[in-house]
Amino acid sequence: MEVKLKYELEFPIHASPSLLYQYISTPSGLSEWFADNVNSRGELFTFIWDDSEEKAKLIAKRTGERVKFRWLDEEGSDTDYFFEMKIMEDEITKDVSLVVVDFSEEDELQESKLLWENQVSDLKHVLGSV
Repeated sequence: MEVKLKYELEFPIHASPSLLYQYISTPSGLSEWFADNVNSRGELFTFIWDDSEEKAKLIAKRTGERVKFRWLDEEGSDTDYFFEMKIMEDEITKDVSLVVVDFSEEDELQESKLLWENQVSDLKHVLGSV
């Protein structure tokens, strides 16, 4: 299996941290921009896009600040890969950013970053932050 590269992206978002948190931490919020449908049973989240389905475990969350999901393999076992979304607020300017940490295979890095840009663009649209 090819080792994936870790990368980080930062997106300015014109929304309050508490509102933004609802869209990154709940199945209903994530369904509005991240995946076609998101279901959860406790810490287990199922992300559905078209006809593909991926499972992840919520492994960390801090209300109003961040969520972190670890991808699971077909057998439901933890993989080495996760994605994390962190809300950063500048103490002086009060500007809010969403920081995304994810992994990608080297030859798919640009495509992965573009996918996040498109998804966060959808999030901004849902938030009225365009």
